[in-house]
Amino acid sequence: MKPFIKKLLKRDCITVSYEATIKEVAALLAKKSIGAVPVTNENEEVIGIVSERDIVRNLNNPDFDVTNEKVAAIMTKSVISVPKAVSSSDLMEIMTENKIRHVVIIEDKELLGIVSIGDVVKRLMEKLEGEAEQLRSFINS
Repeated sequence: MKPFIKKLLKRDCITVSYEATIKEVAALLAKKSIGAVPVTNENEEVIGIVSERDIVRNLNNPDFDVTNEKVAAIMTKSVISVPKAVSSSDLMEIMTENKIRHVVIIEDKELLGIVSIGDVVKRLMEKLEGEAEQLRSFINS
Protein backbone atom coordinates (compact mmCIF):
# COMPACT_ATOMS: atom_id res chain seq x y z
CA MET A 1 0.00 0.00 0.00
CA LYS A 2 1.30 3.44 -0.95
CA PRO A 3 2.18 5.81 1.95
CA PHE A 4 -0.27 8.34 0.47
CA ILE A 5 -3.19 5.91 0.78
CA LYS A 6 -2.02 4.69 4.18
CA LYS A 7 -2.22 8.28 5.44
CA LEU A 8 -5.71 8.74 3.98
CA LEU A 9 -6.97 5.55 5.60
CA LYS A 10 -6.04 6.87 9.04
CA ARG A 11 -8.70 9.57 8.68
CA ASP A 12 -12.23 8.89 9.81
CA CYS A 13 -14.50 8.06 6.90
CA ILE A 14 -17.82 9.78 7.45
CA THR A 15 -20.87 8.06 5.97
CA VAL A 16 -24.60 8.70 5.94
CA SER A 17 -27.55 6.38 5.87
CA TYR A 18 -29.67 6.23 2.75
CA GLU A 19 -32.53 7.33 5.03
CA ALA A 20 -30.89 10.65 5.95
CA THR A 21 -32.57 13.73 4.56
CA ILE A 22 -30.91 15.97 2.00
CA LYS A 23 -31.00 18.77 4.58
CA GLU A 24 -29.17 16.62 7.15
CA VAL A 25 -26.49 15.67 4.63
CA ALA A 26 -26.02 19.29 3.51
CA ALA A 27 -25.55 20.32 7.15
CA LEU A 28 -23.03 17.51 7.69
CA LEU A 29 -21.00 18.45 4.60
CA ALA A 30 -20.89 22.07 5.76
CA LYS A 31 -20.02 21.18 9.37
CA LYS A 32 -17.20 18.80 8.40
CA SER A 33 -15.98 20.94 5.45
CA ILE A 34 -16.15 18.01 3.07
CA GLY A 35 -17.50 17.81 -0.47
CA ALA A 36 -19.02 14.34 -0.56
CA VAL A 37 -19.99 11.43 1.63
CA PRO A 38 -20.61 7.74 0.91
CA VAL A 39 -24.18 6.54 1.45
CA THR A 40 -24.64 3.20 3.20
CA ASN A 41 -27.48 0.76 3.73
CA GLU A 42 -28.46 -0.99 6.95
CA ASN A 43 -25.59 -3.47 6.43
CA GLU A 44 -23.00 -0.65 6.20
CA GLU A 45 -22.48 -1.41 2.50
CA VAL A 46 -21.81 1.53 0.20
CA ILE A 47 -24.81 1.96 -2.09
CA GLY A 48 -24.10 5.46 -3.34
CA ILE A 49 -22.30 8.72 -2.88
CA VAL A 50 -23.75 12.20 -2.49
CA SER A 51 -21.84 15.39 -3.12
CA GLU A 52 -22.41 19.10 -2.81
CA ARG A 53 -22.94 19.07 -6.57
CA ASP A 54 -25.81 16.55 -6.24
CA ILE A 55 -27.48 18.76 -3.66
CA VAL A 56 -27.04 21.98 -5.64
CA ARG A 57 -28.42 20.37 -8.80
CA ASN A 58 -31.63 19.56 -6.94
CA LEU A 59 -32.17 22.76 -4.96
CA ASN A 60 -34.68 24.14 -7.45
CA ASN A 61 -36.17 20.79 -8.35
CA PRO A 62 -39.91 21.10 -7.65
CA ASP A 63 -40.14 17.33 -7.17
CA PHE A 64 -37.93 17.43 -4.07
CA ASP A 65 -38.53 18.89 -0.64
CA VAL A 66 -34.93 19.34 0.53
CA THR A 67 -36.04 19.31 4.16
CA ASN A 68 -37.76 15.93 4.06
CA GLU A 69 -36.57 14.14 0.92
CA LYS A 70 -34.20 11.22 1.52
CA VAL A 71 -30.66 11.42 0.19
CA ALA A 72 -31.21 8.14 -1.68
CA ALA A 73 -33.33 10.11 -4.17
CA ILE A 74 -30.38 12.25 -5.35
CA MET A 75 -27.29 10.17 -4.63
CA THR A 76 -25.09 8.81 -7.38
CA LYS A 77 -25.73 5.07 -7.37
CA SER A 78 -22.89 3.98 -9.64
CA VAL A 79 -20.04 4.47 -7.19
CA ILE A 80 -16.53 4.41 -8.60
CA SER A 81 -14.21 2.71 -6.13
CA VAL A 82 -10.57 1.71 -5.99
CA PRO A 83 -8.56 -0.79 -3.91
CA LYS A 84 -6.07 0.44 -1.32
CA ALA A 85 -3.14 -0.39 -3.63
CA VAL A 86 -4.05 2.51 -5.98
CA SER A 87 -1.50 5.22 -6.82
CA SER A 88 -2.08 8.96 -6.85
CA SER A 89 -1.45 9.01 -10.61
CA ASP A 90 -4.09 6.32 -11.15
CA LEU A 91 -6.53 8.26 -8.99
CA MET A 92 -5.98 11.41 -11.03
CA GLU A 93 -6.61 9.47 -14.23
CA ILE A 94 -9.80 7.89 -12.85
CA MET A 95 -11.12 11.23 -11.62
CA THR A 96 -10.30 12.99 -14.87
CA GLU A 97 -11.79 10.31 -17.11
CA ASN A 98 -14.99 10.10 -15.07
CA LYS A 99 -15.24 13.84 -14.31
CA ILE A 100 -15.58 13.19 -10.59
CA ARG A 101 -13.99 14.74 -7.52
CA HIS A 102 -14.29 11.88 -5.01
CA VAL A 103 -13.47 8.17 -5.10
CA VAL A 104 -14.14 5.66 -2.36
CA ILE A 105 -11.56 3.11 -1.33
CA ILE A 106 -13.19 -0.29 -0.95
CA GLU A 107 -11.60 -3.66 -0.45
CA ASP A 108 -13.46 -6.94 0.07
CA LYS A 109 -16.74 -4.95 0.11
CA GLU A 110 -15.48 -2.95 3.11
CA LEU A 111 -15.36 0.84 2.95
CA LEU A 112 -11.86 1.91 3.97
CA GLY A 113 -11.93 5.60 3.08
CA ILE A 114 -12.59 8.33 0.57
CA VAL A 115 -10.15 10.41 -1.45
CA SER A 116 -10.85 13.83 -2.95
CA ILE A 117 -9.34 15.57 -5.93
CA GLY A 118 -7.73 17.98 -3.46
CA ASP A 119 -5.94 15.08 -1.75
CA VAL A 120 -4.66 13.83 -5.10
CA VAL A 121 -3.50 17.24 -6.34
CA LYS A 122 -1.70 17.88 -3.05
CA ARG A 123 0.11 14.53 -3.32
CA LEU A 124 1.09 15.07 -6.94
CA MET A 125 2.41 18.55 -6.07
CA GLU A 126 4.51 17.03 -3.26
CA LYS A 127 5.96 14.51 -5.71
CA LEU A 128 6.79 17.23 -8.24
CA GLU A 129 8.40 19.43 -5.58
CA GLY A 130 10.53 16.47 -4.46
CA GLU A 131 11.65 15.80 -8.02
CA ALA A 132 12.46 19.50 -8.55
CA GLU A 133 14.57 19.51 -5.38
CA GLN A 134 16.46 16.43 -6.54
CA LEU A 135 17.16 18.11 -9.89
CA ARG A 136 18.41 21.28 -8.17
CA SER A 137 20.70 19.19 -5.97
CA PHE A 138 22.05 17.34 -8.98
CA ILE A 139 22.65 20.53 -10.95
CA ASN A 140 24.32 22.29 -8.03
CA SER A 141 26.63 19.40 -7.16
